[in-house]
Amino acid sequence: MNKFIFVSGGVCSSLGKGVAASSIGALLEGRGLNVRMVKCDPYINVDAGTMSPYQHGEVYVTDDGAETDLDLGNYARFTRGRLTEANSVTTGQVYEAVIRKEREGRFLGRCVQVIPHITDEIKSRILAVAKEDPDTDVVIVEIGGTVGDIESIPFLEAARQMIHECGRADAISVHLTLIPEVAGGELKTKPTQHSVKAMQEMGIQPDVLICRSPVMLDEATRRKIALFTNVDPDAVFTSYNIDTTIYEIPIVFFDQKLDQVVLRKMGVESRHADIRPWYAMMERFAARKGKVRIGIVGKYMELHDAYKSVYEALFHAGLECAVEVELVKIDSSRLEEAENVDTILGRSATGSLSSIDGVLVPGGFGQRGINGMVKAAAWARTNKVPYFGICLGMQIMVIDWGRNVLGWNDADSTEFNQDSKHPVVSLLEDQVDVKNYGGTMRLGASQSVAEPGTHILAAYGEKNIKERHRHRYEFSNQYRKEMIESGLKIAAFTPDNSLVECIEWPDHPWGLGVQFHPEFKSKPTAAAPLFREFIAAAKAAQSSESKQ
Repeated sequence: MNKFIFVSGGVCSSLGKGVAASSIGALLEGRGLNVRMVKCDPYINVDAGTMSPYQHGEVYVTDDGAETDLDLGNYARFTRGRLTEANSVTTGQVYEAVIRKEREGRFLGRCVQVIPHITDEIKSRILAVAKEDPDTDVVIVEIGGTVGDIESIPFLEAARQMIHECGRADAISVHLTLIPEVAGGELKTKPTQHSVKAMQEMGIQPDVLICRSPVMLDEATRRKIALFTNVDPDAVFTSYNIDTTIYEIPIVFFDQKLDQVVLRKMGVESRHADIRPWYAMMERFAARKGKVRIGIVGKYMELHDAYKSVYEALFHAGLECAVEVELVKIDSSRLEEAENVDTILGRSATGSLSSIDGVLVPGGFGQRGINGMVKAAAWARTNKVPYFGICLGMQIMVIDWGRNVLGWNDADSTEFNQDSKHPVVSLLEDQVDVKNYGGTMRLGASQSVAEPGTHILAAYGEKNIKERHRHRYEFSNQYRKEMIESGLKIAAFTPDNSLVECIEWPDHPWGLGVQFHPEFKSKPTAAAPLFREFIAAAKAAQSSESKQ
């Protein structure tokens, strides 16, 4: 069977459509259904690859190298369905495809219009995901933006057409709205009423309402909302504020019987529910003891979503290590300006325990703040503080080693300094003449081979590792021999030994950098191995220092 659930939002953005859609997917998987997720983004960009992290948050990369919206990261963390380029649909992709077909004469001279040509293209992409895997039972389609946005209209129209063409039993609408709280603690339902009215004007009658509210809605409020929106009273649900973790939301929805109502609306026979992994995860959450403080030294610190997958992977690792992970966000530009890095990363004035138990330098692009990251790496290396470098963070380790161990003061990456006499990080040969920035990097899953006796081999438990990449610059092979002879450990290579994939510091409790992005495959029920070992090392270092 192929069933479709269209998840839309109203009133305002950032209500949690992605988490709601992912939670529904998790619950349906718990009912034994095979679920695929699709994100429809109304922006005209072809993909998220060239967007600023300040504007749009992180770029999530799939195995096949698609640069997508961060909501696909939520899908990956909550559900098991495969994610590829096909699971991310943007207005830019749709119009690009339609215009290309028009130029090829495939519309036989007809006038090309939003309806039916643009909406047909949107529908064909959604249906392609359903057909890609014959075992797919349900496709959950999240429509970005809010109802009423001019950019979202083609996607909502495509959803209306599919609901009409498939029938109400095979395609349903789930609408997420806001129930604000005004002075005196009174909850107001009028914004939700207007949001549903806007959906109805688009020709879509929501089958299920999820109301974002500070507190659980009482029965009287739910019945009032149902009366004014033509939604069944038992199909009005609350997504209320929780003080634990977003991974409790599937349980919150399960307790309200959201999955049962969705199954009934789709005409699917109710089946046994198994959400034990989510309960087990919450038990681990409650069992955490103590805290490790991890300094995130990056350049996009103002927006939490810029490093969304990294932060989530640290949280997952904390669950497995039974410890709370406190994120200490440090703008690398601050370290550039600091005369003494120890005042930011190191010991307090009284000489008590180190304020930072581990340092993580995530990926990024551009020169701003780079020297601050190099200072952070040097501090972690010399003070034996656990360090984890991801992509750019590994390149920073190489630059630090060149400058501060080998004595090459101008050691740098050609991304930041084309005139360096020691370009220890440089472009791949096939990247030198690339002019377009979008979709032209080393992207997607590829294999690495871990060397014996390394931390990376211990973390994964096997030498063949498959992780995702997103970068242009690499460890420069012309300096490989000198780096190794000076003590730097090359811990993993590509299978043909041509590229360095991981480096480790010698005589250090846990100093490791990888060229790939392990955060993209981390889940709350299964932490990424390197994140797990990094937090374990930070916890061990903290324990060792407290005994001194």
